[in-house]
Amino acid sequence: MADGNTPASPPPASPLQRHRYAIKSSVHNTAASRRREQAIAIGKERREALIRAKRVCRTPLSGSDDAGIEEDDMVVDKEKEGLEARTAQAVEELKSALSSQGKGAQKKKTEVLRALRRLLSQSEVPPIEAAIKAGAVPLLLLEAAWCLTNIAAGEPEETKSLLPALPLLVAHLGGSVSPLLRKKSSTLVAEQCAWAIGNVAGEGADLRSTLLAQGALWPLARLMLSSKGSAARTAAWALSNLIKGPDPKAVNELIGIEGVLNAIVQNLEKADEELATEVAWVVVYLSALSEKAISLIVRSHVPQLLIRRLLASENLQLLIPVLRGLGNVVAGDGYMVDSILIVGNNITDQALSSLIKCLRSDNRVLRKEASWVLSNIAAGSFEHKKLIFTSEATPVLIHLLNNAQYDIRKEAAYTLGNLCVVPAGSSEPPNIIVEHLVSIINSGALPGFINLLRSADIESARLGLQFLELAMRGYPDGQGPNLVEREDGIEAMERFQFHENDVMRNMANGLVDKYFGEDYGVE
Repeated sequence: MADGNTPASPPPASPLQRHRYAIKSSVHNTAASRRREQAIAIGKERREALIRAKRVCRTPLSGSDDAGIEEDDMVVDKEKEGLEARTAQAVEELKSALSSQGKGAQKKKTEVLRALRRLLSQSEVPPIEAAIKAGAVPLLLLEAAWCLTNIAAGEPEETKSLLPALPLLVAHLGGSVSPLLRKKSSTLVAEQCAWAIGNVAGEGADLRSTLLAQGALWPLARLMLSSKGSAARTAAWALSNLIKGPDPKAVNELIGIEGVLNAIVQNLEKADEELATEVAWVVVYLSALSEKAISLIVRSHVPQLLIRRLLASENLQLLIPVLRGLGNVVAGDGYMVDSILIVGNNITDQALSSLIKCLRSDNRVLRKEASWVLSNIAAGSFEHKKLIFTSEATPVLIHLLNNAQYDIRKEAAYTLGNLCVVPAGSSEPPNIIVEHLVSIINSGALPGFINLLRSADIESARLGLQFLELAMRGYPDGQGPNLVEREDGIEAMERFQFHENDVMRNMANGLVDKYFGEDYGVE
């Protein structure tokens, strides 16, 4: 039953009433006309209400020491043209002041900015259009984003203070913003916002999660496609901070964005070294956190471009991410070694030459990363092992094993050990490549492996012990135990006689009993 304010629904029309539709049509037209008139009236009321709701700020906010606009200072309509010209001039002066440096520059910027603000306050109808046409909006946005960028570069708590501003920074990347805002936001503003976001993302996983939840990934990816080199570079740097994990979700989303992989290829191939460096770091995190990304990267032209950059460049800032990205794809997908680094291919020779260059570098990171990449290639086919063994890499690796810092010695040992064996059955010890083993031992590698055996690091000690087993089992004419004893290898193994690690204790004791038991030395 209907109440007093709601009319009851009419009963359904019978077939006899259908002929009356023509009469209803005229009523319908009249009602429609009235609705249009009412909508226009409501629209006018809303616009008037909106004008009443939006107010020009003519007086300083409470607490400000700035002077407001006096009644006598107000500009009347007949002076509007001159006001617009002065506004355009003020914007140009602001552009000039913002680019100036040195003594008094900051004061000048403040004065010009204040003058522009006053011009926008001196009329019942402020010269907004003149300010926009002169380029004030992106200029002011740029300065605000620049301030936020430098705040984000501060201490952790200072960076977190930007949380309320993050949605605006993301919006001005050119992503989820209105067409009007996108029109006002220049590439320069987007680049500055990307810089601020990169600083925030670099602070930690929680802030990265916040930025990802607010949609920063897609607009940053699009900005990396920019034809403006510095914008693409800043976006790539910010992306590398945003996707560095530990959650791989962002990486998987990024590699699936249309155009991203092509942009990586293009920038690695043609860009200057600064842009290529930032893009290489994107490759590092893509290949470190996602099997899907590795698979797509390996099957693109990226590995070849990384190798060429590695061979051609002497720029340490570029070489480190290029080498690390190459290592990730070599270690992460067998396709890389089996189908790209084919022995006899020019790209494989280039890869080996570039890795040897890095082994000889004075930079610790390059030596370690190159040893790690080579250890993964050396774990491949016999042809790969032979290629490395017969190259200049082997003597350099032996030198590093005996003389380099601990972490480099460990990686070099993995490579040299891999050069000496080929896999056997799952439960069988690996088959020994005797030629490689003899040459590596005769070149002075054994003391280096015994020193690893003395390490407190169990992984390194196990690596040293495994090589001693190869030497004692595989060196011709049963001379392996003699060589090990000569280098005090027995003493190094006996330190594990009562060790808490079961695997190391059993392996070391078993080798001592087998090769240095009662019959040792009896002819």
